[in-house]
Amino acid sequence: MNGPSIAVVGLGSPIMCDDAVGLRVVERIESMGLEGVECFQEAIGGLDILPVIEGHDYALIVDAIQTMRYDPGTVMLYSESDFDEEVSDAATHDVNLPTALKIGRKMDRDVMPREVRFVAIEVQDIKTMSETMTPEVEGSVDSAVEAALHIIDCFRKAFSD
Repeated sequence: MNGPSIAVVGLGSPIMCDDAVGLRVVERIESMGLEGVECFQEAIGGLDILPVIEGHDYALIVDAIQTMRYDPGTVMLYSESDFDEEVSDAATHDVNLPTALKIGRKMDRDVMPREVRFVAIEVQDIKTMSETMTPEVEGSVDSAVEAALHIIDCFRKAFSD
């Protein structure tokens, strides 16, 4: 393999309605068999993400987000720096993903990815037990897959520069 090692991690729960969107997007990417891309579907958060992404050149995390500021199904792209102001000194049992990444970089920068990016999909319902997503979020899966593929291409270009 001449290109970068890329971890694509879908986070969520397959039985909590729209919370499954990250898993569904990564399932689609995995089915494409992209060279250098290792896909993970996880129901984890916080510090538990570190062993999943360690050792990869780049990582892309796909997850549901509920800001209540956007219409359900809106696809958003973030980098680690977008979360700088939200990182706090939280207790280790309550660490959000951006804080976990900062901790990982402080603990062992050499095994952490060069860059971590996020595809976040605004969701409507993450509290109802259901294996079916709301129509708006279901309809956003194609756009989220395209956004993820764009980021994978950006990783590949950055690696070859």
